[in-house]
Amino acid sequence: MLDQRISHIELDEATILWRNADIEQERRIAIFDLIEENTFKPLRAYGAGHHGPYRLRLSVRDGRLSMEISDEGGQALETLILGMARFRRSIRSYFAICESYYQAVRKASPQEIETIDMARRGIHNEAAEMLIERLEGKVETDFATARRLFTLICVLHIRG
Repeated sequence: MLDQRISHIELDEATILWRNADIEQERRIAIFDLIEENTFKPLRAYGAGHHGPYRLRLSVRDGRLSMEISDEGGQALETLILGMARFRRSIRSYFAICESYYQAVRKASPQEIETIDMARRGIHNEAAEMLIERLEGKVETDFATARRLFTLICVLHIRG
């Protein structure tokens, strides 16, 4: 049976130094949506006969994203390491626009909120495309999964 998806995702809590209620809500929604529907096929593990579902643990070590992929029983299959240099600008921009969005939700007009949200979605979409490119040849995934993974990558980079 083929089940090319993430069934469980974990963030390295030691990596997350700080988060507020807004960020915690983003994290919960991203994880919920990701588990509900995603496409995730790690090519090396798949080629070795592991057809999913997969468990994924995300952490940041030495400025690199670590994606630890295990089978449903917790047996380690592979660890992907991605340099984060190409994502730094997107992460900074995403943080800045999210802060503006959270402030706008509390006191701006619906039109202003929509304008900021469109900019936020644009940055998020560009970063998701970049993640898909960085995973090429390593993991096959879809756009919605990449967007949610980028949200979680951002959570791992919050410094407070």
